[in-house]
Amino acid sequence: MKIKLEIYNARNELRVSKEGDDELAMMWDGTYNDGDRIVVTAEKECFLSLFLDECLGYANVLYKHPFSLAVPFVEKKTSYSPRSFAPGRKYYRVRVADEREKKNYRNLAANPYDWHGNDGIFPHSMANVETRGEAVFASRNAMDGIVVSDSHGWYPYASWGINRNPKAEMHIDFGRKVKIDRVVFYNRADFPHDAWWDNGTVEFSDGTKETFHFIKTGEAQIFPIAEKIVDSLTIKNLVKADDPSPFPALTQIEVWGSDI
Repeated sequence: MKIKLEIYNARNELRVSKEGDDELAMMWDGTYNDGDRIVVTAEKECFLSLFLDECLGYANVLYKHPFSLAVPFVEKKTSYSPRSFAPGRKYYRVRVADEREKKNYRNLAANPYDWHGNDGIFPHSMANVETRGEAVFASRNAMDGIVVSDSHGWYPYASWGINRNPKAEMHIDFGRKVKIDRVVFYNRADFPHDAWWDNGTVEFSDGTKETFHFIKTGEAQIFPIAEKIVDSLTIKNLVKADDPSPFPALTQIEVWGSDI
């Protein structure tokens, strides 16, 4: 299958590109400018292994449409490592994943390359509220694989912040049907700045719901669930614990299972 990696500038001019059959690897000794985009294209829907930045690492994703990642600068860069998207020599790799890789038991919610403008690769997250619209409180932060939870703000402490909104919801779209049996929460734990949730509900696309009860910790809270086949889920009905702080937040969510 033909795959392509391209980098465009703010004027939509091509800066560098590479094509491959099922796999490509590329070195680029260059510097990103504000407005640059990294674009990945494949001939048809497929599972891809992406490596677009040394700090973000590998991600196994479902590709549906051309994926364009706006290189983050200034405020949008605050949820990423300061070493990410750095000037100088860079390495990229894109390959079509082996069918057997899809069957591996793994965290299906992981995608460090997700962002607000993503509609081409999955999983993808959306939220009805993100504190002050700041990058360090975007829903993508709860799917980037970083679980350190004892502070808040700039990398590595980015989280999904709900701006004190009791009706806050976060939606994860897997882009296809998957089989899952475990959900893991890392609630933010910058105490006493933070509060925590006493409980919250996950509504699955198959119509089922699970209410999870949390404790005051930033460590993994693991919830086995009855095996189910879903294509999305929504975190909702988050109930804050009785604590003076008004700031509960989610550092990370993991959804464990495999492709069907």
